[in-house]
Amino acid sequence: MRELIFATNNKHKLEEVSQLLLGKVKITSLAEAGLEGEIPETADTLQGNALQKAQWVWERTGKDCFADDTGLEVEALGGAPGVYSARYAGEHCSFDDNVNKLLENMQGKTNRNAAFRTVICLIENGQPRYFEGKVEGCILTERYGKGGFGYDPIFMPDRFAVSFAEMPLEVKNQISHRGLAVKQLVQYLDPAKHPPEP
Repeated sequence: MRELIFATNNKHKLEEVSQLLLGKVKITSLAEAGLEGEIPETADTLQGNALQKAQWVWERTGKDCFADDTGLEVEALGGAPGVYSARYAGEHCSFDDNVNKLLENMQGKTNRNAAFRTVICLIENGQPRYFEGKVEGCILTERYGKGGFGYDPIFMPDRFAVSFAEMPLEVKNQISHRGLAVKQLVQYLDPAKHPPEP
């Protein structure tokens, strides 16, 4: 089975993506690959950050790998937090800090439209390729549910009456931004359609 290093230390992301790739691709975490240190995320686009993270792994291992970057884009906030979603409340902030800041900034706003967007950068033989997933929804006025991570408790996707944090992981993976991007990655990596290069 093909192996790819996933450039993340986020155990929630690792769990989600591993489940999506189960039986198709073996995912190796940064820890399993023996990689330590802070991965840079200094680009001003999701695509730029995903490339930066994947390149960091490729340069140290020479092995095929992929990285993702995700942003929550809120209409009423001009697309913020966007590429800064993970550090919206400042460097070394927690998921809770970010959610609190977003809820605070959304007080009194009637337009609660938002979208989650994920860009994956796969590096094969040193060449980058991109996959993107997007899901539309709205920002809730308070937290709902205990599952998921990040902004999941306050994001309700269109056509659903529950937040991402209230959904079983299998359901979330079917419709989420990351799930859609990973599905494109899986389709691309399918040995029947895309045999690995010698």
